[in-house]
Amino acid sequence: MSTLVHAAVTADGVALMDVRRGRGRWHFLDPVSAELWSKVAAGQATDEAIEDLVHAWQLRGVDPDQVRADLNRVAAELHEAELLVAACRPGPRSDPPIVRFAGTVGGTLRDQIAAQGGLALALVLLRCLPIRFTIAAAMTATRLPGRHATIADAERLHSAVQRATRAWPGRAACLEESLAVYLAAALSGRRVRWVLGASFMPRNAHAWVEAEGTVIGQDAADRVWPYAAALQVEHPN
Repeated sequence: MSTLVHAAVTADGVALMDVRRGRGRWHFLDPVSAELWSKVAAGQATDEAIEDLVHAWQLRGVDPDQVRADLNRVAAELHEAELLVAACRPGPRSDPPIVRFAGTVGGTLRDQIAAQGGLALALVLLRCLPIRFTIAAAMTATRLPGRHATIADAERLHSAVQRATRAWPGRAACLEESLAVYLAAALSGRRVRWVLGASFMPRNAHAWVEAEGTVIGQDAADRVWPYAAALQVEHPN
């Protein structure tokens, strides 16, 4: 199993997050392509997996030659991208998370200091290093002592990070902002979950933090949910 390819599995297909190079890249597979990937990633030979799927679609009245041609094209693209491998995937969730939208929440001086430190570290990691090193650093931060953050804790840190971003050059998108909140929590002795995931309708990648099973600080204009997680970074207990 590759620890540098992560999968967000949904009913609409599979989104593969490849973090082996640069800032990483997302690949979105429709249900048929996802089934081919799943078979090959589980160890089945590519040609055999293609013929299994061709047979299944032929039984539904679809032209087998067309299905075979399409699947061979998909297999070639996945092979070229080195994605015909088993990927890491988070455990299933029984229910979609509660989503709380961003608001202005007052924080303490401790929150503000942690937010400045978390944002500085997040920007250095994301702008100077490949994403795989950023993920490794985030996983290392899980070793820091601390308690699980409450929703109120996480919302204060999120607001503090948003205030801090106004003083920094450049745009802080969801990846920078969520990592900054995650690191700010770790630096201040609290723990949140950092999640990278994707949605299919529309196709979009996203990053966010969670506390007490609740998604924190989402943009009120972005009500496209649920996103499916591909990677979750959190303290093991």
